[in-house]
Amino acid sequence: MPPRTAVFFHAHPDDEALLTAGTMAMLAAEGHRVVLVVATAGERGLADLEPGDELGETRLKELYESAALLGCARVECLGYGDSGLSPSGGVASERPDNAFIDADTEQAAKRLAEILDEERADLLAIYDPAGGYGHPDHVQVHRVGRRAAEIAGTEIVLEATVNRDPLLKALRMAGKVYRFPPEFDVRTFESAYTAGEDITHRVNVRKYTKQKRASMAAHASQAKGGSTDRTLAVMLKIPGPLYRLVFGTEWFVRRDVPPGTRLKHPFDGI
Repeated sequence: MPPRTAVFFHAHPDDEALLTAGTMAMLAAEGHRVVLVVATAGERGLADLEPGDELGETRLKELYESAALLGCARVECLGYGDSGLSPSGGVASERPDNAFIDADTEQAAKRLAEILDEERADLLAIYDPAGGYGHPDHVQVHRVGRRAAEIAGTEIVLEATVNRDPLLKALRMAGKVYRFPPEFDVRTFESAYTAGEDITHRVNVRKYTKQKRASMAAHASQAKGGSTDRTLAVMLKIPGPLYRLVFGTEWFVRRDVPPGTRLKHPFDGI
């Protein structure tokens, strides 16, 4: 396969580590050009640092470290404000004037499309319509990404997601023996991400879980929030063999292929 270019569009620093790091590392290792774009600096994330510019600067530094570990050739931040979350998990009532969720979709899409054009991107990775677990900025990534691909004429659009079926089963089993962090509610995953039957790509990234784990670890500010370990910290405590099993597959949905299609590589079908 000749070298191609893949752009991964995420909402905040650390999102790339959780959802697409294995695929990014794999593509880079195969000689493809991998570009990472984030909409915000994640300055309103939960962390031991105070929310604001200082946290945003810290998270961007962590993003660059993660990108280097994954072999990314370019990293860009569109500079929108982190929209944050309400206590109930929806759109926060108090958010910055430039919050990504409030951005004009067409304008934001044109900014992303400029990068796609510059890179002559063959592939754009975004999120599923629900934004995975429903974060408003993730939903906006889907909307903006879809429109940007239309403007730029990017051939492949993949929606990064998680196979909801084994995830729910594993979480329910784990919940019987482990107390999850306060912000982690298993019930929210019942309508999150994507059912297995709708997933088109199952990418085997077990060879790259070392890089994926290092990418997660690079986002140290997101491992703690107050006095409790956060979800990222819990994931990093999983022993190596089990980590490779749990995180050795990354899932995507491509909407322009027939239902029931089963592909193994991001560039399959190009």
